[in-house]
Amino acid sequence: MTAATPRAARWVDVSVPLRTGMVHWPDNPPVVIERLMDLERGDACTLSALSMGAHTGTHMDAPSHFLAAAPSLDALPFEAVVGRARVLHFRGRGEAVTRAWLRTQRVRRGERLLLRTRNSERCWKGDAFVEDFVYVAADAARFLAERGVTLVGVDYLSVGGFFKDGRETHQALLGAGIWIVEGLDLSRVRPGPVDLICLPLRAAGGDGAPARAIVRERGRLARRG
Repeated sequence: MTAATPRAARWVDVSVPLRTGMVHWPDNPPVVIERLMDLERGDACTLSALSMGAHTGTHMDAPSHFLAAAPSLDALPFEAVVGRARVLHFRGRGEAVTRAWLRTQRVRRGERLLLRTRNSERCWKGDAFVEDFVYVAADAARFLAERGVTLVGVDYLSVGGFFKDGRETHQALLGAGIWIVEGLDLSRVRPGPVDLICLPLRAAGGDGAPARAIVRERGRLARRG
């Protein structure tokens, strides 16, 4: 490749690393990664035990998380989490993504939407839980349900708020068959079209599970450096 050859877009990991003591939802189990065996101690291999709640870090919610007798995570179709998506950058100063704002974004049926807010730059810097994170308001969730989107991804631990619209936002999306990805870090991704791959652990009967999510910008050159 010569110096003048355009560089192809690169995959960007938008999932957050799992580690002991990381931020988690206040009433959920903490993350503990314990080294049980270690080659450096003379053991036959290195082996760790992982303990955490299913809705910590980057993860997906199943409909059964907030809806009785609803599908669990192992019913997830790959088509929902692999394919073209669109990153929307919410620069509003308010604490919620609103219906009025989404109406300006030309949301189309079947879209996979990843919502980048100030959470990406702010909320992952420490291990303390941030209560006033930006969330999707219930009326905005109902708008997305009316539009018939396929997936909604957000950049903190819940698509609904801590003080408001927690259950209502989840139920509006999950009840409409919209899959939810939470706990993304979109700080290195510009708004616009991307390719998305997001695969959660195959938890039988699971209400949620950790996921690895990567995106690749579409239709432009990757940034240099």
